[in-house]
Amino acid sequence: MKRGRALLPVEDSLLELARLADTAGLEVVGQTYQRFDNPNPATYIGSGKVEEVKTLAEDLEADVILFDDELSPRHQRELEKQFGENRKVLDRTALILDIFAQHAETHAGKLQVELAQLEYRIPRLTRMWTHLARQAGSGGGSGASIGLRGPGEKQIELDRRMIGVRVAQLKKEIEQLQTRRRLHRAKRQQTELQTVAIVGYTNAGKSTLINRLAGADVLSADMLFATLDPTTRRVDLPGGREVLFTDTVGFIQKLPTDIVAAFRATLEEITEADIILHVADATHPNMLQQIEAVEDTLAELEVENLPTVLALNKIDALADGKIELPAQYTDRAVVAISGFTGQGIPQLLHAIEAATEHYMDAITVFLPYKRGDLVSLFHERGQVESEDHTGEGVRIFGRMPKRLLPYFEKFQEQAA
Repeated sequence: MKRGRALLPVEDSLLELARLADTAGLEVVGQTYQRFDNPNPATYIGSGKVEEVKTLAEDLEADVILFDDELSPRHQRELEKQFGENRKVLDRTALILDIFAQHAETHAGKLQVELAQLEYRIPRLTRMWTHLARQAGSGGGSGASIGLRGPGEKQIELDRRMIGVRVAQLKKEIEQLQTRRRLHRAKRQQTELQTVAIVGYTNAGKSTLINRLAGADVLSADMLFATLDPTTRRVDLPGGREVLFTDTVGFIQKLPTDIVAAFRATLEEITEADIILHVADATHPNMLQQIEAVEDTLAELEVENLPTVLALNKIDALADGKIELPAQYTDRAVVAISGFTGQGIPQLLHAIEAATEHYMDAITVFLPYKRGDLVSLFHERGQVESEDHTGEGVRIFGRMPKRLLPYFEKFQEQAA
């Protein structure tokens, strides 16, 4: 595959493509596949398969043909020529982008979707003008297209320039958005609330979980990419400390890098997090492959080394309630939960609280009473293990998040 790693068996990948199509509002009427080592240079699939698909589409009266990979502009152009003008050829990337366009609700989400769509379309502009030339030439022989070549080529360049201007404008707006988000995060970090980024395969139940944890009202639906825009909520851990949970866009196998790049402003919520809460659908037959697909994207974002808690969700829907994980997952915190019923949520919060301690250092400070602000900060954001009041101030021994240590540097004492 050109972009994104295929992790599911071909039959399961096609089932996932059918769910994507259903989410986009398409009705799937048939399917087929072909195994090959290298794609056909002209038509991606072999010539015999092209004829088979063409016949199948005619028999089923299908007007859209979906490919479960990203097609090059040349492949797409040639396939539409083979299948006929009345049939549209879409690849997996175009389908996902269409779903994103339907579900983006915030200004930020819409900007990122538009950028990804335009960058996808730029190399495919020629195809639109080729259609126009063929339509114009259909009634007057091959010579009828000659007069269109110059204007068509000029129009393609004009379109490219116009799209280029819009792409530059979108990138500027997204950069301004990123700057505002960085300022917002900087203010948030001054209060030093640690952040837990909720990640997972699309439809793993992340929105249901954040609704359960924080009493939020995030849309949760049994569909792929039901939510795209990040949602942040405050949650109290069992020890009394408050943390921020941020729900992010769902991942999927073979997620094109262009989409990851366009959504980097949203995915920065993950890169700035202290802890990753990876939510997996325990009822899905390809749960392990879905976990691997998410980990691929986290590696691309260079956050795979953050402390991670793996939540195996939807255990209320398991017949026997048993989940077996291979050895490579036994070295991390794994909690079986149900975001729907609340089962396992207390254990999950304890596991997250334990993970936050990896970001805390032991420290002893002597704070004068006039620095009551730092005394309060230690109690609110740290873990106080002992406290000794004297005539001049208070000596505190405990643990403090690494990012807060500079506030206490000049009051720090060496541990005995």
